[in-house]
Amino acid sequence: MVDFKDLKEAYFIGEIGINHNGDMQIAKKLIDAVNACGWDCAKFQKRNPDVCVPEHQKSVIRETPWGTMTYLEYKHRIEFGDKEFDSIDRYCSEKPIDWTASVWDLDSLEFLLSYDVPFLKIPSALITETDLVRESAKSGKPMIVSTGMSTLREVDDAVENVLKYNDNLVIMHTNSSYPTPKNELNLNLITMLKDRYGCTVGYSGHEEDLEPTVLAIALGAKVIERHITLSHDMWGTDQKASLEVHAMHMLKKRCQDVDTILGNSEKVVTESEIPIRKKLRGS
Repeated sequence: MVDFKDLKEAYFIGEIGINHNGDMQIAKKLIDAVNACGWDCAKFQKRNPDVCVPEHQKSVIRETPWGTMTYLEYKHRIEFGDKEFDSIDRYCSEKPIDWTASVWDLDSLEFLLSYDVPFLKIPSALITETDLVRESAKSGKPMIVSTGMSTLREVDDAVENVLKYNDNLVIMHTNSSYPTPKNELNLNLITMLKDRYGCTVGYSGHEEDLEPTVLAIALGAKVIERHITLSHDMWGTDQKASLEVHAMHMLKKRCQDVDTILGNSEKVVTESEIPIRKKLRGS
């Protein structure tokens, strides 16, 4: 399990989500990318479509690469089950690299807890599902709670429900639009959330570029999550707001530089300044 209360450096999550499009080979290539880029965790999503898809959307017709089908049929088509997650578990163990999934319903929570995942995540869409939040917290697993499209009162309630049972919590600042406009990123919320709850705070970015995520690290985010893809041209609603592999490499390097650049807040004459000082001051 991940001790989010004592992170020495940022913990990077590659959100594969449903960008695998139901294809295990794509999933494995994305896991490979997470590992090769030095990220810490490959994350998926787990849901029971029969429970999670709203009734009014189940029969909506959708055009997909696999033909015309209802939205419910599409969600079943791309959903991983026992066989796929068993394979993911083995594949990540061989790296080794962490893996987990966002849980979208109680059935999926029970399913995920059958694996030795390092933490659970409640997605923004379900922060108000009290039973799911509470049962996840009761599991004893470290938790990440995303806060997109939520009011401060809704975040308060979710945090309260978690902390009744579990204090190994990350509150994730995020905006749920894909991609997020720059004027809606509001990164100063990272500091506010940290002060308000006294918990570890992270950032889940859905913007198209890298700079906001780097700034989030500078503002104190200790857990970073970005959607990842093999190509922006792949089919799916999340692909455009995801990072391709080269961008994953760049982001990790830029974020690693943040701590070096910020320094330790001690005012001293630096090593490179000593000869300049001697030249200009004589001592």
